[in-house]
Amino acid sequence: MAPAATIEDPAVQTVTKTVEKEEEMTPMRAISHGDLLVGIPKFPTFVEERRHILIHMAATFRYFARQGFVEGMSGHISVRDPEFPGLIWMNPLCRHFGMLNAGDMLLLDIETGKIVAGSGHPLVPGRTANAAGYLIHRAVHKARPHDVHAVCHSHTSAGRAWAAFARPLDMLTQDVCTFYNAHAVYAQYGGIVFAEDEGQNIAKALQPAHRGAILMNHGLITVGSTVDEAGFLFGLLDRSCAIQLQVEAAAANGIKKQIVSDEEAEYNFKMGSDPDVLYREAQPDIEYEIEAAGGEDALAKGFEQLIIQQ
Repeated sequence: MAPAATIEDPAVQTVTKTVEKEEEMTPMRAISHGDLLVGIPKFPTFVEERRHILIHMAATFRYFARQGFVEGMSGHISVRDPEFPGLIWMNPLCRHFGMLNAGDMLLLDIETGKIVAGSGHPLVPGRTANAAGYLIHRAVHKARPHDVHAVCHSHTSAGRAWAAFARPLDMLTQDVCTFYNAHAVYAQYGGIVFAEDEGQNIAKALQPAHRGAILMNHGLITVGSTVDEAGFLFGLLDRSCAIQLQVEAAAANGIKKQIVSDEEAEYNFKMGSDPDVLYREAQPDIEYEIEAAGGEDALAKGFEQLIIQQ
């Protein structure tokens, strides 16, 4: 009978080193010194998962408010329901982002637009979602049923300014490489979205796997596997537009731009675009908003009254 392999055995050492090397090469392992950082959480029930999603959705809206991504009734976020993938949660029309709680959200049927849960704006009778928002988000969710579970759109100052050029972003920084070959420019502005065609055209621009798009004369849109990811990517896209505008102003005075090489940009994209990493990227701001609101229970206000009526 052959003796059992020991840790001193060269074959065992080779296997161990190979496993460690493979683990270190994953994006989450690469960013974690010490214990491996935990990624997207799992939940034993749909109710618990839904509560988590809607709390983080409300926190993302409050983050948007803190960043100044608010302009009147414009802007919307949608998140696919974990139990019923044909339904999406959206914000009620005319409710300030900074005041939203989990219980304020409306649940819409993607196919028909029927509102099947939610009470809407607490000071306005009825349940009203943004019609243009529904048409945009409906089209995106239908076009990307497997990888897109959240969509963010708003009219930011830097986003609209850069969108006027109808140009993609240069890879000017390490951070913007998260959008390397993963963002589009939709340069066929068709006015306020009150018809299905414009929403479908925006969804087409995001195909097959773009994470965001610059909408000419309009604003920005991002998508993600979680609302945390989509929200973080939206902030990153807006800041990247602001940086691009600043760099263009300096370059106009004769200062040469330095662009990240394709090789480095591709590597940065690979290491920075993992869904678990992007979920974690969002958590500092999400946790800040939850703490500022008074804790998870405060942001969950109204959740228990959400009854889905299909």
